[in-house]
Amino acid sequence: MKFETEAARPQPASCADLFVSFTLLALQGFGGVLAVVQRELVERKRWLTPEEFVEEWAVAQIMPGPNVVNLSMIVGGRYFGLPGALSALAGMLAVPLVIVLLMAFLYARFGDHPGLVGALRGMAAVSAGMIAAAGLKLMPALKKHPLPLWLTGAMCALGVLLVVVLRWPLLYVLVCIGGPGCLLTYRKLRP
Repeated sequence: MKFETEAARPQPASCADLFVSFTLLALQGFGGVLAVVQRELVERKRWLTPEEFVEEWAVAQIMPGPNVVNLSMIVGGRYFGLPGALSALAGMLAVPLVIVLLMAFLYARFGDHPGLVGALRGMAAVSAGMIAAAGLKLMPALKKHPLPLWLTGAMCALGVLLVVVLRWPLLYVLVCIGGPGCLLTYRKLRP
């Protein structure tokens, strides 16, 4: 029965569909793309369930490189193997690379302008709010996690405390909280 549900779920039509979808996704994200990626892949296109998204995002975060780029390769590989992963990667990087190079040129010329400085500060605040909103939307997926909700909540709160308040490097937080979290989850899932 589960197989039929999986087959009926929407999927990308081709590698070209992956390329276009991830190009459009990349063009929507400035700074905090988590909210945009979650909305597009889970809510709008329904290529991933909320639980699959949380799992794939977790894997993308521990891989070297930008999280959303890693996620694009995971999703592309899920549907079309290596060609899909490369198509999604190209979609994430091609057009944004051209735009970033153009913006770097413009910033070098006009970076001291007070209006530009204020606009960048405003974008940073909006980006932080979008990330927080995406985190809140994804919280219900924690109910299906093998670890108790109180423990996963405590781990999240401790991670925020270490990064935001104590300013620990992310690598230390991943090792100190993520490592034990992975081990506890493994022990819970082990037959």
